Amino acid sequence: MESSFFVHKLIAGVDEVGRGPLAGPVIAAAVILDATKPIEGLADSKVLSATRREELACLIRERALCWALGRAEVEEIDQFNILRASLLAMKRAVEALSLPPILVLVDGNQAPELDYPVQTIIRGDASVPAISAASILAKVTRDAEMCVLDTCFPGYGFSKHKGYPTAEHMRALKKQGVCSIHRRTFAPVRQLLGKL
Repeated sequence: MESSFFVHKLIAGVDEVGRGPLAGPVIAAAVILDATKPIEGLADSKVLSATRREELACLIRERALCWALGRAEVEEIDQFNILRASLLAMKRAVEALSLPPILVLVDGNQAPELDYPVQTIIRGDASVPAISAASILAKVTRDAEMCVLDTCFPGYGFSKHKGYPTAEHMRALKKQGVCSIHRRTFAPVRQLLGKL
């Protein structure tokens, strides 16, 4: 009875971050929460402050039954397109979990191909705690990586805009040109490269 109860709690939430930026990887997270160790304040990562996201990410890593990250690199985004690369990152995150889920809940309306039952949930990052947790881990991880990349590729402001097409980023892109972590198939980058 006890083991049956435990098994039925192995529901993974999955989300990705980084579809919209012009630079950097897309990163996904998969999380199976522990019902005996609730985490207060889980929400869509976009509505939380950076400080609160960091606090919650620490709690998720400590209290979740398991969690894992997956990613798709810039080269894969350019090769497959951003949707397929996002699904690939999510697939990699789920497959990296140390416990096999009985169900995978995916934010949005498209799901990766998995060997587990999958259900998509539009705005799941705001309504399903496990997806919220995945959203937070993915966001914190990607933001930290973009800050590191800012030191590798100075002058673009990656630590501020995280690769999104802000006015600051567009000015830097036009001034400094395209660097190796820019997505060459995205229109603003492609135009600068003369590949209209």
